[in-house]
Amino acid sequence: MSEPSIPPDSLDPDDPGEEPEELDAQNLRARRLLAVGGGRGGVGKSLVAQNLAVYLAQLGKTVTLVDCDPTGANLHTQFGLTALARPIDGNSEDLAKLQVPTTVPGLSILPAPHDALEAPLQLRAGRKTRWLSRLRAIPADYLVVDVGPGHASLAVDLMLAADVGICVTVPEPPAIEATYRFVRAAYRRRLRRALLKDRFRLGLVERAAKEIGRLPSPLELVRVLWKTDRSLAELAWAEAHRTHFYLAVNQTRVRTDLELAATMSALCARHYGIALDELGWVENDDTVWLSVRRRRPLLVDSPTSKAARNLERIARRVVALTAPKQERHEPVPPLVLPNDVSTIGPGIALDQPDLYVVLGVGRSSNDEEIRRAYKRQKEVYATGGLATTSLLDETELAGAQARIDEAHDTLLDPVRRRAYDLSTFPEPESPPSPSSIARPALAAEQLLLQSELAREIGPDTEFTGSLLRKVRESQGIELAEISSRTKISKSHLAALEEEAYPELPALVYVRGFVSELAKYLRLDPAQVQRTYLRRMREKIPT
Repeated sequence: MSEPSIPPDSLDPDDPGEEPEELDAQNLRARRLLAVGGGRGGVGKSLVAQNLAVYLAQLGKTVTLVDCDPTGANLHTQFGLTALARPIDGNSEDLAKLQVPTTVPGLSILPAPHDALEAPLQLRAGRKTRWLSRLRAIPADYLVVDVGPGHASLAVDLMLAADVGICVTVPEPPAIEATYRFVRAAYRRRLRRALLKDRFRLGLVERAAKEIGRLPSPLELVRVLWKTDRSLAELAWAEAHRTHFYLAVNQTRVRTDLELAATMSALCARHYGIALDELGWVENDDTVWLSVRRRRPLLVDSPTSKAARNLERIARRVVALTAPKQERHEPVPPLVLPNDVSTIGPGIALDQPDLYVVLGVGRSSNDEEIRRAYKRQKEVYATGGLATTSLLDETELAGAQARIDEAHDTLLDPVRRRAYDLSTFPEPESPPSPSSIARPALAAEQLLLQSELAREIGPDTEFTGSLLRKVRESQGIELAEISSRTKISKSHLAALEEEAYPELPALVYVRGFVSELAKYLRLDPAQVQRTYLRRMREKIPT
C-alpha cells in the first residue's frame, strides 16, 4: 500500500503550509487558563469573558484578561479605555509589560492590535506555540482569554489548551450550527496533532475525511476508519473522549432556551461522542445593553441584575471546576463488537444505540418515566428543532424520530420489552458508577457551596434571602421543584430569595412560606423563620 500523500497546505486550512503545533504541556499547565470562544460572533463571548475576569478579581485573585479577537478586538472599550498606546504585539518577549490596568483592582487587560495594519504575529505560521508559552508566563492567578469568533487554528488551540474552554451560543440556528462546527473542528485539530509524527496514519485520516466530504464528526470518522484500520479508529475515539468543552447559552427568553445547554450537551455526547457540558445561561436583560453604553462591565455597573446573577453563577461554577483537587483520569471506553454491532463504550453505538439510550432512561425505568422521556425526546428531535440544527440531515432526523417511536412502543409493552431485553442484554444490568457525573459543572459548584456553607451555618446564623438561595443551589434544587412540592408559587419563592418584600403577601403567609422552604431544604425551620422575619421587619418601613 502506498503512503497517502498529504499536500502541505492540507494540514491546516487556516495556516497554509503549517503543520499542527504540539503545545508545550509544562508551560500550558503553569497556571489557570480560561478560554471563551466557540463559534459565531456576536453571541456574547466578550460579555462572558470580561465578567468572568471581574468576578475572579473580586475574589482577590490577580487576573489578566486577554483579547485575542483578530477581527473585532474591543474589550478595552468595555473598561473605559479609549487610548491604548502599546497594543499587544506577538513579537514581544515579555507580554506582562504590555498589560494595561483597569479600574477593577487586580484585573489587567492585554489588548489586541485593534488598529493594526497587518495580522498580529501570533496568527502567523510557526508563531503560536512560542506566543502561547509567553502568555502563560504572565504572573497572574488566572488568564481569561476572549479567543474571538470562528474556528481558526489560534482560537481552536487556545480552547484546547485551556483548563476550562467555554463555548458561548445563543438560541438561534446560525449560532448553534457554528457551535457544533467548532466542536468538530477542535476534534479534527486534536486528532491531527496526535498523529503529527505519523504521516501515514494522518494520511488515512485525511482520506477518510474526504470520503465523508465535509468536516467530520468523531463518530462519522470512526465509522469510516473502523473499516480499514481498527487501531486508528480506537485512537480517533480516544481523542474524542479527551475533547472536553463547556457550554453557556446567552440571551435566553423562554423555558426551552434555559434547557438548550443541557439538550445540546446530551446531543453532542450521543451523536459526536464529545463532552460539551452544560455551564449555565444568561437571561436576556436590557441592563447588559445599558452597561455597554456606559462602558462598564455588567458585574460592576449592575451587579444585582438578573443577567449579572446568571454570570456570577457561571463564574462560580468555573471556580469550582478549577479548584485544586485530585485529578481523575477516566479510562477511555473500548471499541467492541458485541453481536456484530460496533459500539463505542456504554450507550454509544456506531450503528444504532439501544432503545433505552434512545429515550435516555435506564433499564429499570418504569412506565411513567418512559412516557416522560418519550415526550422529551419527541420535543428535542422534532422537525425544525433548535438543538438539532445542522446536527442531523432530514434522513437522519426521520430515522431518529422513528427510533424514538419504536423505543416507546417496545418498552411500554411488557412482552415486547422482556423479549428485547433478553435478546439485547445477555448480561444483567450493572449498577451506575458513583464516580460518573452527568453534569460536572453543576456537581463541582454544589461541592464548593457545600464546603462554604459548612463554615457559614451555625446556631447563630442569620438566614438571608441570598443564604437561602445558596443552600438551595448547593443541593441542586430548582425553584420550580420546590414550588411543585410545597404549592408555594415560584414568584413568591423568588421574592423570598431576592428579599423583594413588597412582592410578598401578609406576614402571616410569609411565616408559613419560610417555614415550608426551610423544611424542604432540611434546615431548622424555627431558626430560619425567626432570623428571616426579624430581618424583614427591620427593612420594611413602618
